Amino acid sequence: MKNVMLIAYLDIKESIRAKWFLVYSFVFGGLIALFFIAGVTESQVMGFSGLSRLLLMYIQITIVILPIFILITTVRSISGDRDNHILEYMLSFPISLTQYYWGKIIGRFGTVFLPVFFAMVIALVVGFFKGAAIPWSIFALYTGLLFSLSSAFLGIAFFISSIVKSSEVALGLSFFVWIFLLAFLDIALISLMMQHRVAEELIIFVSLLNPMEIFRVAAISLFDPELTVMGPVAFYILDSIKQTTFVLFSMGYPILLGLGFAFLGFNIFKKTDLV
Repeated sequence: MKNVMLIAYLDIKESIRAKWFLVYSFVFGGLIALFFIAGVTESQVMGFSGLSRLLLMYIQITIVILPIFILITTVRSISGDRDNHILEYMLSFPISLTQYYWGKIIGRFGTVFLPVFFAMVIALVVGFFKGAAIPWSIFALYTGLLFSLSSAFLGIAFFISSIVKSSEVALGLSFFVWIFLLAFLDIALISLMMQHRVAEELIIFVSLLNPMEIFRVAAISLFDPELTVMGPVAFYILDSIKQTTFVLFSMGYPILLGLGFAFLGFNIFKKTDLV
């Protein structure tokens, strides 16, 4: 366990020194600052104002930019070490493959999740000093959703990094995965429903396998329990799943998905050539 935490610590230090981490932190922190400057907390939408309104806008933007940030900054984690011969150097020490792999995951999870989380904390602190009411329930829900979404795409990223040996190929695959999942948020789903080539229930089921889709539905359901903005998708979801059950599912499923891809990537990593 000591070696695992050591690898995690080294990965965190390496990430903090990298320029991508500064850009990553600046993007999410800058969003919060921009919202306050633009007076988002003083506007109202769907009956929500103040920090609730700010968090609603923050989470809607996060769903698009968080996955691609995680993918492009993480897929090179192992493949990059292999290209730079760092992996060979690290394994020359008394460190097992298990310790190296899971240490990298723990360290990288801290660097991709904490900036997003602390941006929301900063929003609450600033809002508190400005006299705004603190929406603790929304903050707790969004923390859980961001944790689960980060887990899902971190696992996918490490899986990609384990199956390829070139950093360029890993980046290309990460963009493909992001675009593919993003397209299934609306474009593919609506087009399939318009053509009526398959049952609507099957389409909805397939769409809910997408961690980005269930993240979006869970986030919207808190502000719009009837899910009116989702169109025909809402009827099937409301008739089949209770809101509380669906929110729990939206947190548990991405975590399990991320762990599944992480374990699959580890099995491939330990069986392939390391250098």
